Amino acid sequence: MTGASGFVGGAVCRAAVARGWTVSAFGRRPRVDGEHVGGAPYTPWDLLGPRPVTFPGEGEVDVVIHCAGSVTDWGPPRDIWAANVDGTRNAAAAFPGARFVHVSTASVYDPFRPTVMATEDAAPVGRYANAYGASKAAAERCLERAVVLRPHAVYGRGDTTLLPRVLGAVRGGRLLAVGDGRQRISLTSVDNLVQACLLAADGPVDHGVFNVTDAEPVVLDDALRAILGERGIDAEPYYLPLALVDPLAAVAETASRLLRRPRPPRLTRYAAGHLAVERTLDITAARARLGYRPSGTSFGGSADW
Repeated sequence: MTGASGFVGGAVCRAAVARGWTVSAFGRRPRVDGEHVGGAPYTPWDLLGPRPVTFPGEGEVDVVIHCAGSVTDWGPPRDIWAANVDGTRNAAAAFPGARFVHVSTASVYDPFRPTVMATEDAAPVGRYANAYGASKAAAERCLERAVVLRPHAVYGRGDTTLLPRVLGAVRGGRLLAVGDGRQRISLTSVDNLVQACLLAADGPVDHGVFNVTDAEPVVLDDALRAILGERGIDAEPYYLPLALVDPLAAVAETASRLLRRPRPPRLTRYAAGHLAVERTLDITAARARLGYRPSGTSFGGSADW
């Protein structure tokens, strides 16, 4: 298990241990609390560096679930490419003969037009808005035989990206968003993604590409209001047109680069445009071939996430 010290990798690791599987957890962080993740022994391993001294021998690993990588839409492109492409290639090479489950992203679909119930053959495309989408598409292409999972907007307990970004957009009783609020989006709960990872690791197929989302798409305004309600935040979604937000995001990006700020600006063009239009995925293939049975989108209990 790579990326075990992260949001998705940690959740998958704990679920695999709970099933009684023998799990080796690897992550980039130097250490984790207790030196275990959900009961699995943890070993620090930067996929761009040498393998740890204590490393499974050839043939000792049946399945690799690869959750490691860069998940940011901001940062030096060289670093993002190295983490997502070189890191994936190195993880696959380290375990020859093992089934390889690669957690990719729906950002491999065309970012410049709406994604409307896209099937897996709609990606990759010829152009991307940033290094994140391009590098994740390249990572898929570098795998000779793997089960590739494409979630979209993963949320749930331990979320470090989606929910913090939504909450960070609340200003003076308003939750600032882009579009008109009526656009449909597919979201992926971390529990549903965990289910897909375990099915891919121990299921009926050993290769193929699969969209992985909640049972049905939701309307963006409904999702945002559900989050605000569960968190007890007295605010209303307020929508701005993309034509207004995009140039403001460009200014924010330029300022962050000139000032060499280590953290991304609160608003990026990628983030602004990503949910301004429909982003929905067809999960027919995962249902039919993996036996995937997802639950619906829910933010119940998110006050404790």
